[in-house]
Amino acid sequence: MIEGHGDDIYRYGAIRCNFSSNISPFIDTSELRKHLAGRLEVINHYPEPSAHALELLLAKVYDISPDEVLVTSGATDAIYLIAQTLREEGTFAVKRPTFSEYADACRMFGYQEAPKGGAVRWLCNPNNPTGELRTIDTIKVLSRRHHWLIIDQSYENYLWRKTLSPHDAREMQNVIQIHSMTKRFAIPGLRLGFITAPASIIKRLRANHRPWAVNALAIEAGQWLITHQDPNEQYLIEELLSESRILANRLRRIFGIHVYPSMTNFMLCSIRQGSAAELKEYLLKNHQFLIRDASNFEGLKDCHFRIAAQQPEYNDELVKAIYTFTRLKNG
Repeated sequence: MIEGHGDDIYRYGAIRCNFSSNISPFIDTSELRKHLAGRLEVINHYPEPSAHALELLLAKVYDISPDEVLVTSGATDAIYLIAQTLREEGTFAVKRPTFSEYADACRMFGYQEAPKGGAVRWLCNPNNPTGELRTIDTIKVLSRRHHWLIIDQSYENYLWRKTLSPHDAREMQNVIQIHSMTKRFAIPGLRLGFITAPASIIKRLRANHRPWAVNALAIEAGQWLITHQDPNEQYLIEELLSESRILANRLRRIFGIHVYPSMTNFMLCSIRQGSAAELKEYLLKNHQFLIRDASNFEGLKDCHFRIAAQQPEYNDELVKAIYTFTRLKNG
């Protein structure tokens, strides 16, 4: 893992708004926290070795067999498990810039990179940090070019349109999908995700998954969230995406700031004068705002940063602060 990936708010003191986090600020976790507070006794016992009860619930929601679901301790746990299980394939391919863990996990288990012909192809959809979304037709083409296509769909719930569902993926027997309950329900501290794939590959993955990989409190949270879904969830997603579009358009009006097209709530940007590190430091010092310096994504430069839309009042203040910084740099 490259130091600096992920939310690094733990490095800093008082932060007023965390624009580096691509988790929705509109999700209310108060009811979940109340439920977990009344179920703390679960930490006194071992959890299920394989989170089977949660897998049954997920299978019902996605209209697939329980044999086609494996719950993991977040998406990153899934990435390393898949790389370990498919290690005999030997080669991998990934298009950059993207999340570093795909390549890191493959290298850990002895793969060689073969950009055009890797047996194992990794795809983040929508992609982090660019927000690019590959169509289902493109996914079908990629699935025919590689022995295995692994699609990290951690941000699938933050989209204007739907991407490939686990049920629809069944016709492509070489597709493995990674899903994040962390992102969907704003619970990054609990680390909770799951894999959907053909039963034959889930069986292989399960054989390599360590027992009790998912803690009891995370399992309890997952079961509660699946059975108590917020009826306003879609409205909140649309509100977040609308704020993201407004924020992107306002940033594009600032001379010296380039905003790349994005289909989700976060966006990759670049600055003409100064560096992302300097902008990050300026925002921290003067506004207690945290952005993501994206220069350590392979393929990006020191001018690249990523931000995710937050509440409107903070978005407004961020735009003004970045405008002020660019004016200072441009004299």
